[in-house]
Amino acid sequence: MNGLVEKIEQRTAVVGVIGQGYVGLPLALVFCEAGFRVRGFDVDPAKIQAISRGESFIKHIGPERVAAAVRSGNYLATSDFDRLSECDALIVCVPTPLGHHREPDNSYIHSTGREIAKRLRRGQLVVLESTTYPGTTDEELRPILETSGLRCGVDFLLAFSPEREDPGRKDFNTKTIPKVVGGVDEQSTRAAVALYGSALAKVVPVANARVAESCKLLENVFRSVNIALVNELKVIFQRMGIDVWEVIRAAETKPFGFMPFYPGPGLGGHCIPLDPFYLSWKAAEFGEWARFIELAGEINTRMPRYVVNRVAEALNEDGKAVKGSRVLVLGLAYKANIDDDRESPSYEIIELLKDAGAVVDFCDPHFPVAKKTRRHDLSSLRSVPVDAETFGRYDAVVLATAHEAFKDPSLYREAKLVVDTRNAVAPALASKAAERPRVVKA
Repeated sequence: MNGLVEKIEQRTAVVGVIGQGYVGLPLALVFCEAGFRVRGFDVDPAKIQAISRGESFIKHIGPERVAAAVRSGNYLATSDFDRLSECDALIVCVPTPLGHHREPDNSYIHSTGREIAKRLRRGQLVVLESTTYPGTTDEELRPILETSGLRCGVDFLLAFSPEREDPGRKDFNTKTIPKVVGGVDEQSTRAAVALYGSALAKVVPVANARVAESCKLLENVFRSVNIALVNELKVIFQRMGIDVWEVIRAAETKPFGFMPFYPGPGLGGHCIPLDPFYLSWKAAEFGEWARFIELAGEINTRMPRYVVNRVAEALNEDGKAVKGSRVLVLGLAYKANIDDDRESPSYEIIELLKDAGAVVDFCDPHFPVAKKTRRHDLSSLRSVPVDAETFGRYDAVVLATAHEAFKDPSLYREAKLVVDTRNAVAPALASKAAERPRVVKA
């Protein structure tokens, strides 16, 4: 361990980052920019080729950063996993999706662990960053790594450090977000703290890997439960004829004891829609029922259907059925001004509208073509232009993502009906008097 820490302090350690997506790519760049030699591993040849050309496939990460790292000679992207043995530290950033029944799927962690075990050598540090339930690092990953014949804490070190990426943020980034680190033993914690401390602004060591795993889940359960609360209040207040957005603005004026959360068409991103269910699933193993988590999940996952029902009600008021109506959904990204569509509720909204017989298109300047995801295949759809003439061709325009590109009120001057799920244009359109289209908040 002392030899590894010395290498880290002298910037002679080679850092391997497994997974070059929304978490792994920015992390690899931060270590490279801190003076380390970095190996970025991925099974997707398109990502490897793009990085090798100095290109970025993630909008908020400028291509100039990737190009500079590649030109320096310190950043090498590869799909050759035999090169894992070159690395002194290996950071695992692979997906942890949910199965069809909301059960955790740690298969990517397991398969990555097996690949590492084939090449594991003495003196290496392995850190898992993929969000998972408490116990994964020492109960699942550790035994896989020890099939190499090496022993954790004696021959190699193992830790967990939750990723905290939030694509599109301007005030925090990979380098400045505090990094929680917990090892399976004291030596592992010390080595992992040294590793992250050499490249990131602040490291927060905790007692062990289970605390670090639980920390990430608490962060996302907190958000999931509070978003579910305002989503439920939105439905209730709508029936009462009360504007939930005005209620939140009023509550925000209290200088203590209140933190605003905002309703929407459903949860998106890799974290909040998925991570809480990892904890509720694990809780059942201990005979506990995570009722808040399950209830929040139930409320949040039904929001796309609520939006579609509101569209149907609004069209009905215009004397139109959903079947045969032309509907335009604005936004595929799960949040504003990014090109990340992971778990975006827009996909389900589009599919539900199509199932109801509507003719559906989408508009998103960040997505020229809809992607095929794990649960949805809308790859035949292409984005329509962002302009008033186009919007005016539809019976209903549903604003699902509050991109800046959609906030100009003049875009809706020819629209017949606007269903705003984000309160992004409704206030501005309401001030246009006779010029405005009919606006419904959902």
